[in-house]
Amino acid sequence: MNKILKVKCPQCDIEFNYYNSLFRPFCCEKCKMIDLGHWFQETYTVPSKPSSIEEAQELIKEVEKFQQEQSNNEEN
Repeated sequence: MNKILKVKCPQCDIEFNYYNSLFRPFCCEKCKMIDLGHWFQETYTVPSKPSSIEEAQELIKEVEKFQQEQSNNEEN
């Protein structure tokens, strides 16, 4: 029994049988590679609220603390 599920490719909007595609959720290798290129170029982003200056400063302190701990561990 062959399953049939018609969906649109998220890259090019061409309708195709999802279960027949080796590149799902894409219709073809080209669309899959275009999407992969977007990930490598970091053009996809997750929306977030801008942080306050205080939050940024706290984050910098945490990163510096972590780096110092890593440095101390490497010396031992």
